[in-house]
Amino acid sequence: MSLTVISVTRTNGSTRRVIGCHRGEPERNVRWIPPRRFASLASACADCRQEMEALRPIIDSFVSWPIDVLRPSASLWGRLARRIAAETAGAPVVPVLPRWAEPEWKEVAPGISCKLLATDTEKNRVSMMGRLAPGTDYPPHRHHDSEELHLLYGELIVDDTKLHPGDYLRADADSVDHRVWSETGCTCVLLTSSHDAFL
Repeated sequence: MSLTVISVTRTNGSTRRVIGCHRGEPERNVRWIPPRRFASLASACADCRQEMEALRPIIDSFVSWPIDVLRPSASLWGRLARRIAAETAGAPVVPVLPRWAEPEWKEVAPGISCKLLATDTEKNRVSMMGRLAPGTDYPPHRHHDSEELHLLYGELIVDDTKLHPGDYLRADADSVDHRVWSETGCTCVLLTSSHDAFL
């Protein structure tokens, strides 16, 4: 008894690959089982449960993969839908893929623009891009929680530290940035609290 990928030839001559527990039966006796039904049958079979548990770490590792890496392109979705439709004698069903809506830059103060990427309201955290125009100062502020800054472009001076593209700066909770400014203008990515306090 094991989970096996098998080819089943239908009476109309088409071939379909299925996963099934054939319990030692010849492949000709194996029939296609819908996934939900298969899951309940597999849970009743000790060998199937053991094999599924052996695969669990592999399946669980997919959860941490970035979604955009796992998402097939629209053209691949179309080819897959047509192939599945040809094998099942049904109409192609192409899923509607969610479109990424590029956030807008918003000027929050003269010379200071932000692009909000994500908000975690439970933890009061935001991920955003920040942009300072040349010669702009950001107001002194106290960090409510830790802040991580990744400088992408230009130069940024935070108190006595001068950052260049590619530099990373972490500020701890309750720390204060007395002066944040850029002579050249800059763009950075910030992971920070939404409750920082201006001084």
